[in-house]
Amino acid sequence: MIKAIVFDMGGVLIDLDPKGCIRAFKEILGFDRITELLDPFHQKGIYGEMEGGLLTTDEFRAAVLAESRPGSRPEDVDRCMDAMISGMEPYKADVLRELSQKYPLYLLSNNNEIAYARFHRILEGLGLDWRTLFREEFCSYQMKMLKPEPAFFREAVRRIGLPPEEILFVDDSPVNVDAARSVGISAVLAPQGADLRQLLLPLL
Repeated sequence: MIKAIVFDMGGVLIDLDPKGCIRAFKEILGFDRITELLDPFHQKGIYGEMEGGLLTTDEFRAAVLAESRPGSRPEDVDRCMDAMISGMEPYKADVLRELSQKYPLYLLSNNNEIAYARFHRILEGLGLDWRTLFREEFCSYQMKMLKPEPAFFREAVRRIGLPPEEILFVDDSPVNVDAARSVGISAVLAPQGADLRQLLLPLL
């Protein structure tokens, strides 16, 4: 029996726009190397180092600005980062609200401080308080671990305090789903665009 649900963020709860993000970095900053750093599931180079907790947010901004056109500012980097997130379908807010009445909800994501701030603003705009919605957010940049490392999932299980088979993990990456299953977690693949309500209903 499932007793807790853990969601990935990007591609599951929020919609991503990598092309828009690349366009923003090139047009706003003149930072053309962004195409080398973005990956559908696992970011590379300084982007990946920030999400893995090896670079602070300020260090990432400084590294990007060092290769950007003169006069670019840290807030311009944040604008470009925000372009990665296109929004969240309102029905998903209803799904989260409904599920939170029955299950403790968690977040587990390879992500960064800038994206989390944008995600929280989106939730608040849809009438959700992320501080009470999620029991805990397992953030890669804070925990200094990245999916699909099994240690990331094991630590989440330890903190949740339930047997792994009683935890449902929802992710849009087959590699991450397999990694979660390798440590005993019940995991389901949620391809981008999937209807979360219809996907989860048979499993709960």
